[in-house]
Amino acid sequence: MKLLKPTLEHVCTLDVELGPIREMGQGRAGTRRIIPIIGGTVTGAQLNGRILNLGADWQTLFSTGMAELDTRYAMETDDGAVIEIINYGYRDGSPDVLAALGRGEAVPPEDYYMRTHARLETGDARYDWVNRTLFVGTGARNKSSVKVDLYALR
Repeated sequence: MKLLKPTLEHVCTLDVELGPIREMGQGRAGTRRIIPIIGGTVTGAQLNGRILNLGADWQTLFSTGMAELDTRYAMETDDGAVIEIINYGYRDGSPDVLAALGRGEAVPPEDYYMRTHARLETGDARYDWVNRTLFVGTGARNKSSVKVDLYALR
């Protein structure tokens, strides 16, 4: 018996606006910080709307410079559905690239690794399919925003 090979289907692009970083200091695993999620847009073939002004990225920065991304926030679709997004992943790269990102400089996304897996949830029957779908994302960090292309794992 041959198992099916998974495929990826682009669902949407999340352009997430970020508030100022709140440094927490050294934690058990690394330097901790909270980055508020204050808005943004959702555009794509299957999901369109806006990122709500709530939620945050609860990051851990390891001694190597790698960032563990742990976000929880929500979108509202153009037709009024509210969908929760829980997105977890890593951002990593060479010390020079990570330092440039830390200074808010524009760095081509292909110069570093930023990958996530996401879980979406809603009580709106029109979007019930998100409750039964696994998602993966590729991302880019900008000075005051993050862009994530979200793909359904089929």
